[in-house]
Amino acid sequence: MSLARYKQKRNFKDTPEPEGKVTKAKNKLTFVVQRHHASHLHYDFRLELNGTLKSWAVPKGPSLNPTDKRLAMMVEDHPISYASFEGDIPEGNYGAGHVDVWDHGTYEPVDEKGKVITAAAFTKALKAGSIKFAMKGRKLKGEFALVKLKSDEKSWLLIKHRDKYATDDEYTAEDFARKSSLAYTAKRLAAKKAPLKKATAKKAAPKKTAAKKAAVKKKPTKRVTT
Repeated sequence: MSLARYKQKRNFKDTPEPEGKVTKAKNKLTFVVQRHHASHLHYDFRLELNGTLKSWAVPKGPSLNPTDKRLAMMVEDHPISYASFEGDIPEGNYGAGHVDVWDHGTYEPVDEKGKVITAAAFTKALKAGSIKFAMKGRKLKGEFALVKLKSDEKSWLLIKHRDKYATDDEYTAEDFARKSSLAYTAKRLAAKKAPLKKATAKKAAPKKTAAKKAAVKKKPTKRVTT
């Protein structure tokens, strides 16, 4: 696995993101989900594999409801050290905005029957466009799947398998985001709406009616006295 694309997109003199390197896997494979408010709010779903973090951008965030099929766009591999990254990426940089860790933990690659498989077998399944894994996080638990759509190479679906951790209730990742993250997003949205309000206010300003204009232009007639 290579981090070439990751490094090409970033200026490490101007961004606090880790430059990182490809590293050897430890005993357990890790995962991280990061809430990332860049030009648009999304969640970055990352699985450690072969020394890097395989990464997908999930616009609506992950769900524990099996009926939700969340679009996940595959992006460039990230370094393992990125799993602990939190903070602000300065304006003018790729992905400028705020990042924080929404969930993290370990995972196990599994087959159709839920049996643990090797990293090599998991890599083969990834290339074939369908992977299954059991997550052990604070928020995300149980089996999930990532399935590639036939439409293109980057579009996948993130799906929760039905198990004891699944729910039939509506699940929104934002309901479990940090208060500080929600405050950042609220501030961004307010700043975005401010210019629109000013423009609307200018348009809505009362205009002088034709009658008032005529009254202003009309000069009083002089009385002639004898």
